[in-house]
Amino acid sequence: MPLERFDDQPTAEVTFLITLPAEAWWRPCERATECDLRLLSEVVCRCQRVGATELLTPPQPVRKMLYTDVETPLQSAPPCVVSANKHARKRSRQPNQENTVNVEPTRLELGHTVDRRRFLRGAAGLGIATTLGGLTACTPKATETGGKLSTPSLTGESARGEVTIWDRQGDLFKVFDTVIPSFNAKYPNIKVKHVAVDVAAKLPPALVSGAGLPDGSFLEDVNIVGQADHLLDLSERMAQYKADTVKYKLDVVTIDGRLVGIPWDVDPGLLFYREDVLEQAGVDPASLNTYDDLLTAARTIKQKRPDARPLHLERDPNLGQMWLELFANQQGTGMIDPGTGKPRLDSPEYRQILGWIQQIAQDGLGTRAAFVTPSDLQTLEAGTQSLIPWACWWSFVPQSSLKTSKGKWRVRQLPVWKQGGATSGVMGGSSFIIPAKAKNPELAWLFFEHLVYSKEGYTKAFGPNSVYPGGLSTVLPSYLPALDENKPLFKPVKEFGNQNMWTEYVKAAKSLPGGYKLPEYWNKSVNYLGTNVQRLMDGKATPDEVISKSTQDIEKNLINR
Repeated sequence: MPLERFDDQPTAEVTFLITLPAEAWWRPCERATECDLRLLSEVVCRCQRVGATELLTPPQPVRKMLYTDVETPLQSAPPCVVSANKHARKRSRQPNQENTVNVEPTRLELGHTVDRRRFLRGAAGLGIATTLGGLTACTPKATETGGKLSTPSLTGESARGEVTIWDRQGDLFKVFDTVIPSFNAKYPNIKVKHVAVDVAAKLPPALVSGAGLPDGSFLEDVNIVGQADHLLDLSERMAQYKADTVKYKLDVVTIDGRLVGIPWDVDPGLLFYREDVLEQAGVDPASLNTYDDLLTAARTIKQKRPDARPLHLERDPNLGQMWLELFANQQGTGMIDPGTGKPRLDSPEYRQILGWIQQIAQDGLGTRAAFVTPSDLQTLEAGTQSLIPWACWWSFVPQSSLKTSKGKWRVRQLPVWKQGGATSGVMGGSSFIIPAKAKNPELAWLFFEHLVYSKEGYTKAFGPNSVYPGGLSTVLPSYLPALDENKPLFKPVKEFGNQNMWTEYVKAAKSLPGGYKLPEYWNKSVNYLGTNVQRLMDGKATPDEVISKSTQDIEKNLINR
C-alpha cells in the first residue's frame, strides 16, 4: 500500500514504484505537478514492505529523495506517516522505460550493494543530518520547558544504578560500546544498557509521552532544535567545559538560552582533490587560496581534459542545502539571524555563494551527481571529478567506495571567500541529549561526560579501537584539548597517500566561525531552499530568484503559517 506524509501545506501526489531487489523507477500519477526527475534520488519516508513491489506517495514538493534499499527490509513507518489506501494500486509489470528514470543503488568496493541511506548514517555520516530529521517536526511543543540538571550529587562508587543510552545502529554504536569498559572502571556500580534504535523515528514520540524513554541519546544537531523543550538544560553542568568546546557547537545546541546538548563531533569543511589530476593539468594545490582560484583551476583542468567536470554539484536537495550552508557558515552567516530567527538569505554572502555555484554549472565545470551514487563514484575513479569542497566525513568515500584512485587523493584547507576569511565551515554534526523525563539523568550525564570530556573516553572513541583499527578519520571531537596537532587520534590513511590528515582537520576545526543557529524548520526548508538550489544548478533559476522564492516560501509555509 502507499504511505503518505501529511504536512500543513498543499501536496502534489507522486507515485513511486519500487521493484526489488536491484532497481527502482519513478512514475508520476496523473495529478502530479512540477515533476523534475533529475532531482529525485532517495525516499524520505520509511514504509512497510508489501510483497515484491509497493507504491509510495511522498509529501509535497515532489523533489524528494528516492530510497532504493535492496538489502535490508524496510522498517515500520515513523511518526507522521500514515497509510492511504485510496491511492493503492497493483502493478503486474514494470513501468514503461520511456517514462521512467532508473535510480541505481550504490555499489561499494566489497562487491555487495549498499543503499545511500545506510552509507549516510554509517561511518561516513557520523555527523550528517538526514532527511529523516524532518519527522521530528511532528513532535508537539511542551507546555513547559524541560528543567535543569544542576549541581552533581553522584561521584565514584556512590553513583549506582542502570542507565539506558540510545544510539543509532551501525559503526557508531560499536564505537561507543568500546568506551563502556573504561567508564565502568571509573563507575563500577553503574550498568550501561546501550541500545541500538532508530533514534529519528523512536525518540520524538518517547520525548512527549515519557514511555520507554532512554536516560540519554545520540541525536543529530539539526534535529535537536525541534526537541529542545523536551530536553534538560545542561548549562550548569557544562559550565566547566564551555571554554574548551568548539564555539560553533555550543551555539548550535543552545536554544533560547538553554544549552540542551553535549557536543559530540565537529565536521569541518575541507578541500579534497586528486593530486595526480592536478599535477597533470599543471595546477599547484597551494595556489587554491580563493574560490575564484578554484574556478580557475577547474577551467585549467577542463582545458587539458575536455571530458572533465572537476567540481562536485550535489544532486540531492538535502545535501545540496547542507553544502550551501557550509559556505555560509564559512562566511559567518547562516539561514537565519541568531537574534531574530528571521531568514537572512537576502545578503551579499548568499549572492556570492549562489553566483559561484551558478558559474560552475554554466561553464560546465561541475559533475551533477548525488553523493556516493554510481555516477558519482565512477567520475571520482575516472578523475573527471577531482575537486571536492565538502565536510571531513567525505574522507570515508576513498576508504570504502573507491578502488583504482586509492592513494591519489589529498586534502587541504578550503579556499576563502575574502581575504583574511575563515578557511572552514561546518556540514553536519551531532550531540548527546538528556530527556527532561529521563529516570536517571545523573547517570546519563556521567556517561556522556566520560565519553566526551575524559581522555580515556575520547581517545577510545576517536583513536584506534576494535571498530576502526587506525582510528576514526571521518569526524573530529568538539573538545579542544583533544584537538592537539601534535597528538593525532587517528593514523595516516593510505587512501590519502599516508598524508598527515589530522593536522589539516584540526586547523579546519579551530577556524570555524561561531554564531551559527539552526532553525527549527531546517529539515522542511529543504522543500524550498534545497529545491531552489537544484533549480539554480539546472539553469532554471538565478541567485536572486533562489533567494527571493526561498525566503517567501519559508516565511509563508514554515514561519507565518
